[in-house]
Amino acid sequence: MIRYYDRQGCVMPREKYVAVFDDPNYHRVALDTFPDGTHVSTVWLGLDHNLGGGRPLIFETMIFGPYAGDVEFQWRYSTEERARAAHRRIVDAVIDGDDPWDLEL
Repeated sequence: MIRYYDRQGCVMPREKYVAVFDDPNYHRVALDTFPDGTHVSTVWLGLDHNLGGGRPLIFETMIFGPYAGDVEFQWRYSTEERARAAHRRIVDAVIDGDDPWDLEL
């Protein structure tokens, strides 16, 4: 059974999920764009991506563009607070030229 979650981590009806998923103000948590075209994007997914069980992973940060190269950077979180904090740390790593995979998130 598929469960849908709001940004607070509460189960929500599918109809509500569909309505808010296309709302960029609800979907987007944070976005930073750099002069070289790199984007660090954190979004609310609304679906649990925790295939191993445990708390639902309903937020995701990804790095796109030249900085990422052929490597796919991706992190997932259970709470918006954690997603926002991790996004900031990842952005700081990109600015400093550090490898985001080395971060303890």
